[in-house]
Amino acid sequence: MSTIPAPPRKPRFHTSALGAGCLLAALFPLPLKAQPPAARPAIPEAPSALDVKRDFGARGDGVTLDTEAIQSAIDRCATDGGGQVTLPAGRFLSGTIRLRSRVTLNLEAGARLVGATNLNSYSQPVVPAYLPEAKWGKWHRGLLVAESAEDITITGPGVIDGNRVFDPTGEERMRGPHTIVFIDCRRFTLRDVTIVDAANYAVFFQASDDVELRNVKVVGGWDGVHWRGAPDRWCHNVKILGCQFHTGDDAIAGRYWNNTVIQDCLINSSCNGIRLIGPATRLTVTGNLFRGPGEQPHRTSGERRRTNMLSGIILQPGAWDATRGPLDEVFIADNVMEAVASPVTLWTKPGNRVGKVTISGLEATGVYRAAFSAESWADEPITNVVLRGVRAEFTGGGEAWTDATVRGPGVDPRPLPAWGFYARNVEHLTLEDVRLSLARDDPRPVIHAEQVGELRLDGVKFPRVPGVMNTIVTNAVGCVIQTP
Repeated sequence: MSTIPAPPRKPRFHTSALGAGCLLAALFPLPLKAQPPAARPAIPEAPSALDVKRDFGARGDGVTLDTEAIQSAIDRCATDGGGQVTLPAGRFLSGTIRLRSRVTLNLEAGARLVGATNLNSYSQPVVPAYLPEAKWGKWHRGLLVAESAEDITITGPGVIDGNRVFDPTGEERMRGPHTIVFIDCRRFTLRDVTIVDAANYAVFFQASDDVELRNVKVVGGWDGVHWRGAPDRWCHNVKILGCQFHTGDDAIAGRYWNNTVIQDCLINSSCNGIRLIGPATRLTVTGNLFRGPGEQPHRTSGERRRTNMLSGIILQPGAWDATRGPLDEVFIADNVMEAVASPVTLWTKPGNRVGKVTISGLEATGVYRAAFSAESWADEPITNVVLRGVRAEFTGGGEAWTDATVRGPGVDPRPLPAWGFYARNVEHLTLEDVRLSLARDDPRPVIHAEQVGELRLDGVKFPRVPGVMNTIVTNAVGCVIQTP
């Protein structure tokens, strides 16, 4: 059966009344005269993609100084509004390079940026007077330098080689330029690159925010990454994720940190794993492996070439020089430590108060020098320390503690009157589900607590050593709550 189409509708207008012209105008309101096309929105130009060798004549032969070519590429990229500057495969010898806002420096596979041996090839950024380190002048020199810039990225998989450019007139009569230095920067990212043989710190920054190191490998040199703020200008929002550190000095260090995350890293050092020398708030350290001894010798140990690792984590505001500000909201979770002098050492001096520090899910073996400790050497006590779900094996074999007094700390962990945990001047101290063990017998008590307001021991397990009568020693402790 066929479908009969509906009859066409009659027009609403009569040609006899309106005329042909009016009919067309009614049906087609746009004039029949051709109109110019509408202006198209401006299409932004693509960001620069420059090659230092192809576009700027860098040689990359390891002999020619390529500083000027690399700097010209970065400056041109910045002038164009940002983009990427690439170092292709090659060995690019250079003095100080100044990084610019919105520029990515990409080191391709096989690319190696190498520090020039001539110390006159290096310069330093202008350091704001409010930073305590401003007076140190050339100590701030670096191979890659940025100041008052933003949105900078350095990415791999190439290598940045500090080339051990030591300076006999520098710190410790040997330290030369840092490898990467930046001051007063925002949104600085370092990703996938390897840094080797820094003549001082591999990465050093001050008074900067929103910094991320991801999948970075540091081998040799002094500190792996070191950053500092100032009493009135802290560093905010720093992430160190999935990195590897094999350093001759502290792997991670600094002070005046707010909102820091150190996660999923391998930390191997011939000094400390993490050393905090001043205030910090909202510090999270989680899922890391701290492994000693160091694969790179301690730089300033001379002919001894010391490789033993010191503290896994040492929090010591005011230990190096006077600082002011709190240490608070510290969360240390699910870390593993092997062959460290002490697992976690916490002490503070006048000028710094300590709020809450929580250590959870830590497993440590081969702890060879000092117990866990929480010590306030200021008038104000530490507010709250919690150890929960901790397993730690100590080498033991210490000596009986005959001195009735405990001397204040220096800068590194020292033997203490207990082999497992020592506390001094703490308001609330909780050890919950904590198991402490010994490889060899030790004549000291397991726990020594003095000037503690409340000591709570819940499910704390430890071995009984023959001849040791007092396994838990307390002095001026207000309240002890102990459950099996």
